[in-house]
Amino acid sequence: MASFSFGAGNAAKLARLPLYAAGRLATLLVPRTHDLWVFGCAVGIADGALSLWEVAAAHGERTVWLVANASEATDASARGIRTVRKHSLRGFWLTARARVVVVTHGFGDVNRYATHGAYVVQLWHGIPLKRIGLDSRETLRPPAALGHGRAARLARRVLGLLYRRTAHGIRLIPAASHTVRGRLESAFGLPDERVPVTGEPRVDVLSRGSAPERRTVARRRIEELTGPVGPQSRLVLYAPTWRDGERDPAVPSAAEWRGLVEMLARRDAVLLVRSHPLGAGEYAPPVATDRVRSLGSDIVADVTPLLSGLDALVTDYSSLVFDASLVPLPVVLLAPDVEAYARRRGFYGTYADIAGADAGTDAVDDWPAATERLDALLGDPGIEQAAIERSRALDARVHAFRDGHNTTRVYRAILAGLGRPIDTPAAGREEGRG
Repeated sequence: MASFSFGAGNAAKLARLPLYAAGRLATLLVPRTHDLWVFGCAVGIADGALSLWEVAAAHGERTVWLVANASEATDASARGIRTVRKHSLRGFWLTARARVVVVTHGFGDVNRYATHGAYVVQLWHGIPLKRIGLDSRETLRPPAALGHGRAARLARRVLGLLYRRTAHGIRLIPAASHTVRGRLESAFGLPDERVPVTGEPRVDVLSRGSAPERRTVARRRIEELTGPVGPQSRLVLYAPTWRDGERDPAVPSAAEWRGLVEMLARRDAVLLVRSHPLGAGEYAPPVATDRVRSLGSDIVADVTPLLSGLDALVTDYSSLVFDASLVPLPVVLLAPDVEAYARRRGFYGTYADIAGADAGTDAVDDWPAATERLDALLGDPGIEQAAIERSRALDARVHAFRDGHNTTRVYRAILAGLGRPIDTPAAGREEGRG
């Protein structure tokens, strides 16, 4: 079963309106420090928040990570990161006192009731291919219990006002390029100056060091997480995206599984399955095989650093298609519901255009076609190289930087926004006072 939908999430948001009001009042009364930075991330100690924390901590900023559970606290502790539970009174206090608040998904990454008045840095979690935020009606979907009448329309208007007001609190959201900048400005209703083109901190890992070094490190980590693979084995990641609370339509049938596993064995390949943490779908072959392995968010929070160890990507509407272009990886786009998804969610442009793909070559609508396409990619170097070149072309369209210094540019943009001298180190204290 799906664990989340916009309708359910928005119902909870409307129910929490009194808490938002109380938090707003508290932040008007509680003065913010001049130096404390708080971090949060919906998927754990990961993503762009971790990249920015590393740079901020290295420059002596006073930092704390707001965690949701004991597992996140343990992970943070192993990295030397101080933590506080975000839903605790202390978590509320630190969010209310922080000068800088860093999130990757939404304000709920920290204590959502205490962000007003902070310098909020929204790193987001990938270049949007599907429409997000104010650009998508799904974001403002009213609770299902309200039906489709006047109450639902009123709820949608209220949710729109809340979303705009909340998004207006974002002081900085970095963009990968000017193309992406326009999408983020529109989705969050922000002016140009709040959306600088710096590159995304989350993908710096795909540009640092040499390509062979990145591949070696990533494959070693994949083996640690999923088990050993042969030195010549090919690794393919399948990463379907979230269907807004609906069931994933791309789960293979028994016959499709058999054809896929046979192809993987013939090509000495392993399929790593990463279904979306908010989605639904049982990706388990009907027969025992080590050719299909799970690489879900319960196994690794952030898959981006592992992309360098892969040989191909299969996805539908995931922003991983843009991340993979930095490697670059050949991509197969498997989208059985593209027309329905376009009507319901919408894309920035057309699906084939924004995916940077030849719709007749790389985009398919069922598993037999995807299996055939993967078979060709893994078996024919010429076909594989042509797909890699298409990925490189996509990279050139959406990434302004690929030098491994995106995080540093974002950090410097934050300091400029705070009016601090860019080259002056912070005082160098850890959180715990003030």
